[in-house]
Amino acid sequence: MMLPTKQNRRLPAEWERQRFVQLTFPHAGTDWADRLDSVMPCFLEIAAAISRFEEVLIVCADPDQLRPQLFGNMANIRLIGTPSNDTWARDHGAVTIFENDRPVLLDFVFNGWGLKFPANLDNLITRSIYDSGCWDAEIRHGGLVLEGGGIESDGAGTLLTTSECLLSPNRNPHLNQEEIEARLKELFGLEQVLWLHHGYLAGDDTDSHIDTLARFCDPHTIAYVKCDDPEDEHYEALQKMEAELRAFRDLQGNPYRLVALPWPEAHYDEEGQRLPATYANFLIINDAVLVPTYESPKDEVVLDIIRSLFPGREVIGIDCNPLILQHGSLHCVTMQYPAELKFQ
Repeated sequence: MMLPTKQNRRLPAEWERQRFVQLTFPHAGTDWADRLDSVMPCFLEIAAAISRFEEVLIVCADPDQLRPQLFGNMANIRLIGTPSNDTWARDHGAVTIFENDRPVLLDFVFNGWGLKFPANLDNLITRSIYDSGCWDAEIRHGGLVLEGGGIESDGAGTLLTTSECLLSPNRNPHLNQEEIEARLKELFGLEQVLWLHHGYLAGDDTDSHIDTLARFCDPHTIAYVKCDDPEDEHYEALQKMEAELRAFRDLQGNPYRLVALPWPEAHYDEEGQRLPATYANFLIINDAVLVPTYESPKDEVVLDIIRSLFPGREVIGIDCNPLILQHGSLHCVTMQYPAELKFQ
């Protein structure tokens, strides 16, 4: 069967209208087992906040057990029971593209961020949801090991990513950078891929997912994490990342408007391991932006910056200290799907 040409294929931006957001909830069989009491309120709050603006699809181990705990606009919340290893929907969820203006679900291989963690169940979640008859759209294998947190789209032909993640030898070792870029351009109908070769967060398991470091806010604006403390271990790498961002150009040859996000105070777990607290891990939804907060004086500064970047959208802070204990944050536990993708 002939596929549409890449000129008829497009990867939407997150700020485009959405039908629903997927969450995969923690349960006793996940790494959250010893922290369920502290992390469940965070997941419940995220689901309730999203339900004010659009639908929420919750993947969970036991819908009957979870349903009484939920709150928010219950008419916008749907539960589906299916097994899972973990909770990072951004990375095991489907990536939706448009072909000739129709949504197509791309089901990429998720291998636990380069074989670091078990992912056999998570890798089957998208197909399980599809087989339940929940989605009215074509589904297609993506043909790569790829996580949604590793890519950022401006919706107009430009993709932002990191070489540390996409060139990981435990993801697609048979492909070099040029070959991966060619695949991405074909899959997503891209005109250019912007590669960051610097930037990381201590405690991050993803090999520098772009959604922890730099985010498109509109086709001409990139928000990014900035470290001003020369004594911080991240300082040199993030200074180099900033220089790379300054050198990037959009498809019209113009530099991007760069907006620095403050660096939160260092957070550590009980063993003294630094945790990947980042304000870049926000989620754009219909008429709102959900922003991770960390009980830091910087929280209000960041919320004001995000309000300036997304005028007309309500900006909602959500305490994500429980999430970073497992080395992710707000954007990492969510995956949005476009308005054109219908529930059945």
